[in-house]
Amino acid sequence: MGPVTRIVIVGGGPGGYEAALVAAQLGAEVSVVDSDGLGGASVLTDCVPSKTLIATAEVMTSFDSSHRELGIRIEDGTHDPADPARVVGVDLGRVNKRVKRLALAQSHDITASVTRAGVRVVRAHGRIEPGQARDGSREVVATAADGREERLTADAVLIATGAHPREIPDALPDGERILNWKQVYELEELPEELIVIGSGVTGAEFAGAYQALGSQVTLVSSRDRVLPGEDPDAAAVLEDVFRRRGMNVMSRSRAESARRVGDRVEVTLKDGRTISGTHCLVAVGAIPNTAELGLAEAGVVLRESGHIKTDRVSRTSAPGVYAAGDCTGVLALASVAAMQGRIAMYHFLGDAVAPLDLKTVSANVFTDPEIATVGYTQADVEQGTIDARVVKLPLLRNPRAKMQGIRDGFVKLFCRPGTGIVVGGVVVAPRASELIHPIAIAVDNNLTVEQIANTFTVYPSLTGSIAEVARQLHTRKAAEES
Repeated sequence: MGPVTRIVIVGGGPGGYEAALVAAQLGAEVSVVDSDGLGGASVLTDCVPSKTLIATAEVMTSFDSSHRELGIRIEDGTHDPADPARVVGVDLGRVNKRVKRLALAQSHDITASVTRAGVRVVRAHGRIEPGQARDGSREVVATAADGREERLTADAVLIATGAHPREIPDALPDGERILNWKQVYELEELPEELIVIGSGVTGAEFAGAYQALGSQVTLVSSRDRVLPGEDPDAAAVLEDVFRRRGMNVMSRSRAESARRVGDRVEVTLKDGRTISGTHCLVAVGAIPNTAELGLAEAGVVLRESGHIKTDRVSRTSAPGVYAAGDCTGVLALASVAAMQGRIAMYHFLGDAVAPLDLKTVSANVFTDPEIATVGYTQADVEQGTIDARVVKLPLLRNPRAKMQGIRDGFVKLFCRPGTGIVVGGVVVAPRASELIHPIAIAVDNNLTVEQIANTFTVYPSLTGSIAEVARQLHTRKAAEES
């Protein structure tokens, strides 16, 4: 038997633990150095908790928006049946207990899976030492909470340390009234009036969730619309839904500060206006966790933003050092982090590997309705990055949507002229995260609109709209060719 390859992974989020599983499968000796718990922020404080909270909000929204249309009557002796006031509420303390319980359970499941695979988990802070030994190996110093140090020798190191919430200097969180997205799960009572600063994905998701749970929400957006990085038609639908449900959406309004005033929070905008609420959630992006890791001394080049610069197989500028996940700034998705980590291990350990292709990545915004995307975008078409035909079909025409009381949303497909190859898509609908998969398969496998149009769908179903959009694109293609 030849020498065993030693892999040390710093960070136990999706990029780290997925890489560990692959490396162990391929016969490497693997250690994961992690200080917070396997799963990282994605499982413990970000993706899993927020989507668990949103699951409760979804039930509330679906009920509120459609129970009358579906003929469901509420009579509990406290309200006149004709009164449109809400008679169903939430116990936020119980919701958050469930959120934290499920997050910890998921972390424990990941730990069990990794240790079963033969991976050693070291509970410590990892720091890579400068330089390499003659055999090309490197050392990682693992410092435990009590100060004890252990030196780990690695033939390859993967940095997968994630990111933490960005803060506004004059709106620092206190964990009680001014919160970041890691702290909201400590709330025992529903905020009566919640100000959300930031209208990106995180801000929009929390704003929609708390509105559904019963808070009066004000969303402060520095841009001209919510979700400025998403499909403009999708963002317009969501903003319309937010406003229709009673949210105060403040566009072109940059927050400068937030301060406690008794049991309330006062937010001051750049133009001098002030708004007041019982709580404030700051959701203005994330900072990569790349400090105090010894990266620069080890020869790892960082971008101006602090993110680690990597190539498409996750290599950094330092030989034998790879990076994956939010610390790279490639695309802040758990699925991308996991793929980066797996690619790194495949590459270093000599297995077959395909470089990361972001044009095949599916992404989802977990608002209500959800917004799912894959491939090329409307902006790519408008900017001339790609020549593509576009068709958008409102869900209002879909029979299953009518039956379920769904009024908002659409399916949009992009295909190449001439060949009809599908190069992108957008779905705005309940469970869009599930509906995007057939479009993602089409994009990843260069399927044509004809192939999608000729594939049977269940009747009635929301997927029928995907086939219908494909038929319309096929008809348009045929007309152009005639």
